Amino acid sequence: MQKIFDEVNSLDKRCYEGFFLNEDILMEHAAFSMYSYIENIFEENKSVLIVCGTGNNGADGLALARLLHKKFDVSLYLASEPKSSMAKLQYKRVKTLNIKEVNELFEADIVVDCLFGTGLNKPLSEKYLNLIDTLNSYNSFKIACDIPSGINHFGQINNSTFEADVTITMGALKTSLFSDFAKDYIGEIIVSNLGVQREIYETQTNKFLLDESDMNLPFRNKKNSHKGSYGHLNVVAGCKKGAGIIAAKAAFGFGAGLVSVVCHENLDLPYHIMQTHFISENCTAIAIGMGLGKYETDEIRKILNKDVSKIIDADLFYDKLICEVLDQEIVLTPHPKEFISLLKLCEIADISVQELQNNRFLYVEKFCKKYPNVVLLLKGANVIIAQSEKLYVNSFGSAVLSKGGSGDVLSGLIGSLLAQGYKPLEAAISASLAHAFGARNYKKNNYSLIPSDLIEEIKKL
Repeated sequence: MQKIFDEVNSLDKRCYEGFFLNEDILMEHAAFSMYSYIENIFEENKSVLIVCGTGNNGADGLALARLLHKKFDVSLYLASEPKSSMAKLQYKRVKTLNIKEVNELFEADIVVDCLFGTGLNKPLSEKYLNLIDTLNSYNSFKIACDIPSGINHFGQINNSTFEADVTITMGALKTSLFSDFAKDYIGEIIVSNLGVQREIYETQTNKFLLDESDMNLPFRNKKNSHKGSYGHLNVVAGCKKGAGIIAAKAAFGFGAGLVSVVCHENLDLPYHIMQTHFISENCTAIAIGMGLGKYETDEIRKILNKDVSKIIDADLFYDKLICEVLDQEIVLTPHPKEFISLLKLCEIADISVQELQNNRFLYVEKFCKKYPNVVLLLKGANVIIAQSEKLYVNSFGSAVLSKGGSGDVLSGLIGSLLAQGYKPLEAAISASLAHAFGARNYKKNNYSLIPSDLIEEIKKL
């Protein structure tokens, strides 16, 4: 996994004071990283339009223009006169080389956005909104310097935001790159070295980006084993029984030795999945909430108080009953609408979905501070998994998963790993990654996935 930071100014300052690297050196490395990317990907003499703002993001662009000059057909567009001391210095250097400046935007082979970076802290004026709209209309290959212009420090977007194919971010990953809103604009993310290796530049943090290598699949290495060796998951089926059945199928395919669906009505289940009217005596984990609908409160309370691992989803996030078990080390998997209900029930915040999406990390941190035992998995374009003070981001999800039943599959995967003895945080992380990579490996049209397709792809991981 990789570290994520809310801000990097303190990391830059540490370079100045601890390693005697000045701002100019860091900027040269930032520009050289963009130069190296362009040099490695594109043929010489391709046209490059670098659009610069007035601050240090613009200064990065000016330094890039100097490095590309003569090897590529470089044009500079200055949205306004340079204002920061580094922007003024870089502009002086550019002027000595007579690099071409243009007064009109045009469709170059490559467009580099160096307007604002992480310094954006207010809504964009109409001038910049129009400028970004024009750049987005081009079929150019688009590179964002540090962060696409239009995304602010919190990952919130303006009415117009630069749509990058690649974002070359400076020094370290920033939290703002991983808001749900940002996902459609950042493209591929590359982290630039600023004069020292990342492991030196970076310090301690509580946020991490998950990699594929963080997925711990439940491979069976023990030869002397039997079905009981791999746990017994009980899936509680409610009014919408299909949700529980989907979760049960996913759990069985993800390694649980036994899976039973708990329901008082007789169900048409695959032969390898059992049915019981009550929680099994040898149950090692419970999945509950998916399609639950109306239920007997005392019965659900008894289930929730069972001393086994639990994954809770969906309907229970609308019932005060959930608050009775938040001292347990359980896994909760709400989507945004469910999470705002949970926040209200827990008297943490009474907010809209829009407010939550604008500040996903903030409200996850608030919840986990109050309930440090809980493992929270907040669904979204970028899944946030958190426990206590630590947050993990799974950025591998895609629109393929935006289908009914996908969340039920995830509940089954988590329940399966819990039943097999995984710790709650490890189960949430590994199941979430498997869920995402199963969807990514689906080769048919991205609108056509059904839960059984997803389960089959996960079985191939």
